[in-house]
Amino acid sequence: MNIKDIIDNNKNNVKKVIRLVLGEENEDIEQEVYIKAWQKKNQYNECGKFTGWIGTIAKNFSKDYAKSSQNKVKKISTSDEETVNSIKDKSDNPESALLRKERQKRIVKAINSLKPKFKEVIMMYEIDGLSYEYIAHVLNCPIGTVKSRLFNAKQQLAEMLKDMI
Repeated sequence: MNIKDIIDNNKNNVKKVIRLVLGEENEDIEQEVYIKAWQKKNQYNECGKFTGWIGTIAKNFSKDYAKSSQNKVKKISTSDEETVNSIKDKSDNPESALLRKERQKRIVKAINSLKPKFKEVIMMYEIDGLSYEYIAHVLNCPIGTVKSRLFNAKQQLAEMLKDMI
């Protein structure tokens, strides 16, 4: 497998993982992931999927980047506009649209206030529609941990948004 194949076959997966961890795309991290994958490709053992392996590399690089001193000030957050637009409602009149936008902004604010480990799981499961198994693989933790974090995240969101329910 050459570097072009690695990039072509994993581009969407790597971008998605970086976006989930950082809340934004980052081409520098993407490049670092491909370089690391290329350098360590001989260490990949075929007991799991290559996409999961490279996804783990992307997750680790993204987390390291988020923790780095140059980014300590920058808080991990979702793009409010992107997230608001991804939450759809079927209402069409202007009043409903305004109420919907305000409601969506509150939901985004509540999600952003969660602990990073809860926010990460809720975004992956509810917004991106990923399975428990895939999330567990990307986060390198047991499925039970994913389910527990998701449950806790939903409980916290329900408490924060109880007047909307």
